[in-house]
Amino acid sequence: MMEQDGKNGRWGGVRAWLRDLSLSIGVSAFIIIFLYQPVRVEGTSMLPVLEDQDRLFINKMAFRVGEVHRGDVVVFEYPRDHSKSYIKRVIGLPGDRVRIDRGMVYLNGKRLDEAYVPSRYCDDRSQPEMTVPPSEYFVMGDHRSISSDSRDFGPVDRRLIFGKAAFVYWPMEQMGVVR
Repeated sequence: MMEQDGKNGRWGGVRAWLRDLSLSIGVSAFIIIFLYQPVRVEGTSMLPVLEDQDRLFINKMAFRVGEVHRGDVVVFEYPRDHSKSYIKRVIGLPGDRVRIDRGMVYLNGKRLDEAYVPSRYCDDRSQPEMTVPPSEYFVMGDHRSISSDSRDFGPVDRRLIFGKAAFVYWPMEQMGVVR
């Protein structure tokens, strides 16, 4: 059995603590920079799925290695002001035909079943059929009557989409996977 003198034992403990702290900071920075990022929802356009001031993690890798799918809740730079971020649901993919008739969304000629939009959040807006351009996505908020979305600013370029809503962590009663 070896004895440590008081001085070396104390410095060894400090070195171990600093090593662990540095490793923790490095791993956290890697996760936040490359994998997941915490964000705060501002506004009510995604009710009832996401509420104003909800805190959630977005998956930043989802679209670097995978594809954007219809129904994904995505975070993107607002096309008219890249300093702002929006969160919306993907409705139309590149090449899809989207038409809205008195609030009912038609995708490629068929009415889209949108169980995530409660009737009290529907509106009666209409929009003539359009084909979503290549590398762009038609997005809409779930609270249709108050959402500023592709009906207002057009489809969103793929390069502006930087994350997929993954998990609400605050408030506790909202905690869970974003669907």
